[in-house]
Amino acid sequence: MTTAHGSADGIVYRLARPGDAGAIEALDGSFTTDTVFEVAASGTGFGFLLREVPADPPLYKEFPPEEHDEQGIGRGTDTAGDARTYVAVDGGRVCGFAAVGYAAWNRRLTIEDIEVSPGHRGRGIGRALLECADGFARERGADHLWLEVSSVNAPAVHAYRRMGFVLCGLDTTLYGGTPATGEQALFMSRPCL
Repeated sequence: MTTAHGSADGIVYRLARPGDAGAIEALDGSFTTDTVFEVAASGTGFGFLLREVPADPPLYKEFPPEEHDEQGIGRGTDTAGDARTYVAVDGGRVCGFAAVGYAAWNRRLTIEDIEVSPGHRGRGIGRALLECADGFARERGADHLWLEVSSVNAPAVHAYRRMGFVLCGLDTTLYGGTPATGEQALFMSRPCL
């Protein structure tokens, strides 16, 4: 077990164990935002414009349950594996996690999923989980971290920007045919630190 460097509140960061799967699945990843990002084709048809616009009334979003087995839970100590899940634990309870995977062909560490429970947000837990991911990325020789975030998740976009991520692409059709139809996928990356 590792306590986050500089953590004054006793949050412990460690690799997930098989017994953590239920707690990870139960985390509340919902959010409310009063702004969203709007994506529009540029006038030339060869680019896009991205702008933050008000959401009136504020938007509340819940994500459907996901399966996290494929993201390295229980494989945390398998040093040959290219997937890891890190958890943040407060008082014996999982309050956040980051599931990541490394691809050798392009030396990219993908943040597959990251969530922090609402009562623990704003305390640096997401940043600390990304530091765990960054350490794994460096072990594997990754050049950069990469993630995908919905255009309506303005709080996450702002948090990622504060952590050094920049917009590197988008997909206007990724969520078609899903409950998130109409949202766009924003891709963000940052170099390994």
